[in-house]
Amino acid sequence: GCCPLSPAGAQSTQILVEPPWTPAVLWDRVTLTCQGSVTSRATTWYKDGVQLVQRWWLEGPNPLLISESGTYTCDRPGTGRSPPVHVVNATPVLQVPARALLEGDSVTLRCRV
Repeated sequence: GCCPLSPAGAQSTQILVEPPWTPAVLWDRVTLTCQGSVTSRATTWYKDGVQLVQRWWLEGPNPLLISESGTYTCDRPGTGRSPPVHVVNATPVLQVPARALLEGDSVTLRCRV
C-alpha cells in the first residue's frame, strides 16, 4: 500500500496493507498499519464502523494483526479517518495491488484459491 497525498497536498490518514493486495484475505495473516499525523501516535481502529475495544490508557495497536473478516478503518488525530480496507474470508478471490492506480497503468491481477 501507499500513503498518497490529498488533493490539497496535506497528508491524509491511510492504511498500509501487508501483504499489499486488496481485498485482503484473512488466511494471508494480514496486518494493517495506520499512517497519518506524524505528531501523534494515537490510533483508533474501527471494524464495520464500530470502535475496537481498547483500554483507555493504551494506544491502539499499530500495526493491527487481523483475526476476523470485515471492513476496517483507522483514525489519527490531525488527519482523521482513513478510507476503508476490506478483509475477506473467501475463495477464490481476485486481488489487485493495494496502491493507488491510474488509468493506463499496467496491473497484475491475482486469482487466489
